[in-house]
This record gives sequence, C-alpha cells and structure tokens, in this order.
Amino acid sequence: MILTIMKNASREDLERLLEKLQWMGFEARLSGEVGSYTIALIKGVDELTDIQQFKRLPLIEEVSEFKHPFKLAAKEFQPKKTVIKVKDITIGGDTLAVMAGPCSIESKEQIMESARIVAKEGCKILRGGAFKPRTSPYSFQGLEEKGLQYMKEAADKYGLVTITEVMDGDQIDLVAEYVDILQIGARNMQNFTLLKKLGTCNRAIFLKRGLSATYKDLLMSAEYILDKGNPNVMLCERGIRTFETYSRNTLDLAAVPILQDLTHLPIIVDPAHGVGIRKMVPPMARAGVAAGADGIMVEMHPEPEKALSDKQQTISPEEFHLMMEDLRKMAPILNLKI
Repeated sequence: MILTIMKNASREDLERLLEKLQWMGFEARLSGEVGSYTIALIKGVDELTDIQQFKRLPLIEEVSEFKHPFKLAAKEFQPKKTVIKVKDITIGGDTLAVMAGPCSIESKEQIMESARIVAKEGCKILRGGAFKPRTSPYSFQGLEEKGLQYMKEAADKYGLVTITEVMDGDQIDLVAEYVDILQIGARNMQNFTLLKKLGTCNRAIFLKRGLSATYKDLLMSAEYILDKGNPNVMLCERGIRTFETYSRNTLDLAAVPILQDLTHLPIIVDPAHGVGIRKMVPPMARAGVAAGADGIMVEMHPEPEKALSDKQQTISPEEFHLMMEDLRKMAPILNLKI
C-alpha cells in the first residue's frame, strides 16, 4: 500500500503519522522530500486490510496499491531517481559512471598500473577481484586480503573509488575495510542470507543479475537489501544464459529501459561478461549507454593476453582509450557528463 501525503505536511506531522501506523500494526517507510512525500506500508497489509481506514487518517491525499511485489525498489514508491554518493563521485545522476580494471588482482604492479590507466582516462572507479568465484576449483582464486590491500593503495594514489566482489557474509567486514562498493556476483544474486547482511552495512552495493534471473527476480533481490536499511543499491545487467553459444552470454539491453521504468535504482551495464568477446565489448558498451545506462563496467588489463582470468573478454589500455573517446562523444547527446 502506498500513501501519498498532502503537500503541506510538516516533518512533525509525518513522524506522528508514522507512529500511528506502527501502532496500527504496519511497518511503514517514508520516501520523498518536502511537498512530495509518500509512505509505503511494506508489512502488515493483506487482502483483508480495509483501505478506508487509511483514507480517514490525517494528511493522506491518496491511497493506492503496489503494482509489483517489490516495494522499496519500485518507482511508484520513489519516483525520483536514486543518486548514490561514494566519496566525491555520484552514481545515478547526470554523470556516466565508468568502472574499469582487471578481472583479478594479480600483483601490486598490475593493479597499480591499471589504476594509473583508469585515472588517466578520467574515470573514477577501479574494479578488481580479490576473491574469485571460478567455475573450476583449480583456476586462480585471487589474492584475497593481500589483493584488497594492493587495490586500496593503488586507489589512494590515484584518487579512485574501488569496487570488488564479496562472496560470503563472513567476508563483508574484511572487504568493507578496504573497498568502497561491494559487488554481489551473478551466482550470489539470490543468496538471501548474504543480501540481508549487506542490507545492514554502510557500503554501496552493486547487485549483478543472475544468469537466468528475470527482472522481477533481480528487483526482489534488491528488495532484501533495501528492506534491511541500505538504500545505496545499484543493479547490473551482465548478460543471461540463452540458446546462443557464439557469445558467452546474451547481453539483454532491453533490461536497461525496462528497469529504468520499474525502479529508481541506478542501472549499470557490464558488456564484458555480457558477450565474453573482447572486440565486442566497446560496441556493446556504447549500446548500453545509448539504451540509458547510468554506468558501464568493463574488464581492462595492462596486458590482456597475460591475464589470469577472463582474458578473452578483457580489453587493452588502447581499446579502453578508444572506447572512452566514443563515450565522450555520445555523452552530450544524452545529457551526460563523464
């Protein structure tokens, strides 16, 4: 249930109304700003709930029902776009967020050089994997905490924000000590225990779409994080499994405008995992931005052919530079800055 509040409501009036709703047995969440507040009743409402009781309450202008099972992620609850602030950067505003770096942190020298290249191109977010969930247990699994230390040192030197994947609830505190944005990989999108724990941490969350997840599945996973109190969630389209075998996955770019219509959360496109073919990454990055993405994540390595993981989809510094030149040409047309 969504309660639209009258424009003249004061903050004190709203606090009293929220207390009243809680006393009535409902869990209520406030959203919006002065003159355009809404209250979402996310728990305690069922098919037997009398809608008329809300219309009799003070300050209520309109009562409507949620169209979808995801509530806090719904655009009807929060029409205004969420803008996530991480240090001195924003994600979801009028600046295109570009996240780049190696799939795996392999050495201090490698991540330091990656950070230099990312900063040189005017990008603000350095990616790199320290704990690597690989299909084979015999593949390189990452440098773990040592890798986190290397990435933080590199980011601090070049003034970058960092993002890396967290695989388990027990890793959250460790990773958050070094990293600014915590990534949930596609395989963990419906690890609800992990999502609940991330909902209580003070880091922005980057939630990747599962390999066979629907839009609803993705938004319901985001709901777990939002429900626990962390509003700083961004969604990532990274390709899904289809009958196509030429590319690694099928990058579902329709997800971008559809999700933008359904939710206020920022939408990021990962063309590297989306296609899994190096030469296809830049054109799909351009396509993602054209479709309305708030950001792009790519895998970039100083020497892609020597990468210990995902080298087939990792672009070189030269390819990264050309991709950024193209995105800078596109940005003004889309009213974006880079």
